[in-house]
Amino acid sequence: MHIKTEDKNDVKICYINGEVDINTAPQIKKIFDKVIAEKKPKIVVNFKDVSYIDSSGLATLVEMLKNIRTYGGKLKLANLSSKIKSLFEITKLDKLFDISADEN
Repeated sequence: MHIKTEDKNDVKICYINGEVDINTAPQIKKIFDKVIAEKKPKIVVNFKDVSYIDSSGLATLVEMLKNIRTYGGKLKLANLSSKIKSLFEITKLDKLFDISADEN
């Protein structure tokens, strides 16, 4: 699992590559904590290269969303595969997160 971040104007984009699971969730949380500390008004997490996500990964994303909202920021998830998007729908997390087809 690897995360690359880049800034585009006032948006921080996080590109995740690999699996988001119980083994990688602590590493992801550590990186997201650094991103959140920057207090960017908009953060996009690009899932284009994510092959799998489990409940630990979902919990990490929920915690990230909560922390971003505390300072008034917005979080968007982009490029979810149909498999991962259906997981968000089954768990009703698609109602909580702003999910977009692409990062624009």
